[in-house]
Amino acid sequence: MKLTVSTSERDDVTIVTVSGEVDVYTAPQLRSALEESIAAGRTQLVVDLEDVGFLDSTGLGVLVGRLKVLKKLDDGWLRVVCTNERILRLFGITGLDRVLPVHESVDAAIEGVQVEGASDAPVAEPGVSA
Repeated sequence: MKLTVSTSERDDVTIVTVSGEVDVYTAPQLRSALEESIAAGRTQLVVDLEDVGFLDSTGLGVLVGRLKVLKKLDDGWLRVVCTNERILRLFGITGLDRVLPVHESVDAAIEGVQVEGASDAPVAEPGVSA
């Protein structure tokens, strides 16, 4: 399936809206969009996965990699919007729900209102304590 990635701005926050499937073939497109935003100095990112039907380990790796980059910056952060139970289960199984803030809506992500269980904890490799 095709992947669509678009960006928009709200105040100082960049919203990266993703739709389709994020897998080994399409993850580079997501990575590129995130890297372009970061290179342009946009360091507060919300990745909206509401229209994503499938996310594999490659897609998770893209999110974790950009999160690590942003956490090194003074005001940098990355938050995810997702209510898809399959994808949320993947975040839980890998432990990413403990290091990658997950929100129920873009508004909640911008405000920092997290889905229960997610945190702004330091980033560790999946399965490794921070």
